[in-house]
Amino acid sequence: MSASHNIKADPETLDFHAFSHGLYIDGQWRASHDGGRIDVVDPSTEAVIAAVPDATLEDGALAVEAAARAAESWRATPPRKRSEILRRCFELMVERSETLATLISLENGKALRDARGEVAYAAEFFRWNAEEAVRITGEFGTSPSGANRIVVDYQPIGICVLITPWNFPAAMATRKIAPALAAGCTVILKPASETPLTAYALAALYEEAGVPPGVVNVVTTSKPGVVTAAMLSDPRVRKLSFTGSTGVGRTLLGEAAKHVISCSMELGGNAPFIVFDDADLEAALDGAMIAKMRNAGEACTAANRLYVQSGIYDAFAEGLTRRMNGLRVGAGADAATECGPMITRKAVDKIDRLVKDAVSRGARVLCGGTITAQKGFFYPPTVLSDVPTTAEMAKEEIFGPVAPLSRFEDEAEVIARANNTEYGLAAYIYTADLARGMRVASKVEAGMIALNRGLLSDPAAPFGGVKQSGLGREGGQHHGIAEFMEAKYIAATI
Repeated sequence: MSASHNIKADPETLDFHAFSHGLYIDGQWRASHDGGRIDVVDPSTEAVIAAVPDATLEDGALAVEAAARAAESWRATPPRKRSEILRRCFELMVERSETLATLISLENGKALRDARGEVAYAAEFFRWNAEEAVRITGEFGTSPSGANRIVVDYQPIGICVLITPWNFPAAMATRKIAPALAAGCTVILKPASETPLTAYALAALYEEAGVPPGVVNVVTTSKPGVVTAAMLSDPRVRKLSFTGSTGVGRTLLGEAAKHVISCSMELGGNAPFIVFDDADLEAALDGAMIAKMRNAGEACTAANRLYVQSGIYDAFAEGLTRRMNGLRVGAGADAATECGPMITRKAVDKIDRLVKDAVSRGARVLCGGTITAQKGFFYPPTVLSDVPTTAEMAKEEIFGPVAPLSRFEDEAEVIARANNTEYGLAAYIYTADLARGMRVASKVEAGMIALNRGLLSDPAAPFGGVKQSGLGREGGQHHGIAEFMEAKYIAATI
């Protein structure tokens, strides 16, 4: 039975092996060169639910070769045709959304409600870029001297290596694949080995939508460093787009620099969530729950440092504790779950270390803070009060369901504290004073600001950070496609 057929399966009887029987290279499902496999674990139960091929250097080379063979034809495909294929990808994702959401919940542990939201968000990248594919235009003007015309054409950058993380296995892939295909590029996707099933399920869906063989290739590997380095060393590869930690991003930038490869980097975050005294308390609490607990806090945009002005601090702490304490913790695929497990035991241990460190430095536990589950990678929703600036979690991404609260007195103080980090991805501001909100937003060092709202991701908006949070932007009216194109200048005498 083909993988494309099994993506239509009833979520209750989902066949994991339908999405794990081969690497997807040149439109074919292949075993890895040496037959190696990678186990896929359900974080809710710690049970192995499937195994996927473990790609070797030879498999990586085959994927690049397939992308190279398909490149000229895809580049020459009319924009309208590319647009229609992308639109069909969107339609199929919507049609199969419940199956895809269930698959994400099972391999990632994400609460089903969050997984459904991710699938809807992921699909939108295909709809948005289907519309943008036919709007790629050039420039035409006269040189200042009048001697010639300046013609600027935008062309596909070439073969792209795309590396995505485990926390949003559908959305992080489509946010890269859709604009790359719209621009006329071919790609090799290397998804995280913790959550590969979604990537393979989507590869089958792309094929059904009409994406030609070799245009999208998917490889999973337990040796990402050496396999990626080998692919980047091929002179036909011209783009690297990575979403993940800042540490890994620095390593990949060094590797890409050896071959002068264009890079887009969406890296770590340490988002401040700022609540002023005049903020609408209930709205701020609503926003905090979204900004902190989306995907159980396993998001680079998650509120990592919650700064609350003294006048509203106690009421905010009480309200947040009540809400966090009331969340239902359980298996991701259980429809009643509001907070699922973390991705691995290692992730749980890191969160526990950060909480214990904060408490040892004077923070108070208002709820949670203790591991209780015997099976599954669970950590309880936790609120900490009066977290000092010396705490490790004030400098390091928590990546879990822990909300650390700190008081502040005035605007200048909170701006300084918000900017006291090497990261600059996202920030959240709550105030009834729009002038102050805009003023603080202009001074906070972040690539994205949410003003009086807890959710900022949108396919129509440029996503990315400043400082150590990355390079380039994904999404937006032209930003996302521009990352996959080169400007060619022609001096023409007409």
